[in-house]
Amino acid sequence: MSQTIQFKKQRELGEILTDTFKFIRENFKPLGLALLKITGPVFLILILAVGYYSWATVGMGMLTTMSTGGDFIISMLVLLFAYFLYINVMFATVYHSILSYIQNDGEIITSVVASGVKDDILKLMVLTFVSGVLTGFGFMLLFIPGIWVMVPLSFTSAILVFRGKGFSDSLSECFELVKENWWMTFASILVIGIIVYLIGVVFQIPAIIYFMVQTITTVQEGSATRDMFGTGYVVISVLSSALQYIVYCITPIAWAFIYFNLNEKKHFTGTYETIQNLGNN
Repeated sequence: MSQTIQFKKQRELGEILTDTFKFIRENFKPLGLALLKITGPVFLILILAVGYYSWATVGMGMLTTMSTGGDFIISMLVLLFAYFLYINVMFATVYHSILSYIQNDGEIITSVVASGVKDDILKLMVLTFVSGVLTGFGFMLLFIPGIWVMVPLSFTSAILVFRGKGFSDSLSECFELVKENWWMTFASILVIGIIVYLIGVVFQIPAIIYFMVQTITTVQEGSATRDMFGTGYVVISVLSSALQYIVYCITPIAWAFIYFNLNEKKHFTGTYETIQNLGNN
């Protein structure tokens, strides 16, 4: 049996990436079960929303789509809400799975995870919304302020779950957490984002190939633009998006390792716990 991964320790970026995929590999079944039971229903809603959006906009140019209004606007709003809901439930599930892993000597207990998600999900959704508004406002101020606030605000949910902080404390403490380590944190988030994006792009290849084949066929046959996209395109697009959204689960795991790295630099919680355990032994 593999040794339990120690989250509460300082790590370099390379170690964060290595341990992220190690955690996924060693806990694929219990983590997958928790995600399936808790996030599954929301994931299904998201996929239905993607299908509705793809069907509402398929074969239409942006100007034509926007001019028709109705279906495009409704499908976009439905998709945005479903995506917002999925991201929050997924992050909450992953974070509480890691919390269960830490508190139960490497065991992810689905019932405990579900209870934690139920208790925190509304607070996490409000926290994510406020963080998004603050980040958006920062981007309006010549872009750079948006990047500056985005980095610490990325860890508000982690602070709420792992430290049991309230709404206001999570917002204020995220800036203190990243203070003096902003560039390292930014670099870590950027690298992880690129890796997740590249993995996600792989699943878009079937849709890209289908698009290219249909485009060539349409040009050769001179068929209508709408005809080049049909049920096949919608199905492939939905499946590709579904796989991408599953890949996004890598992000909160990596961010959890970044959070504990920053927290250890500030508070040395893992070091103190190790010393206490030595004293008890």
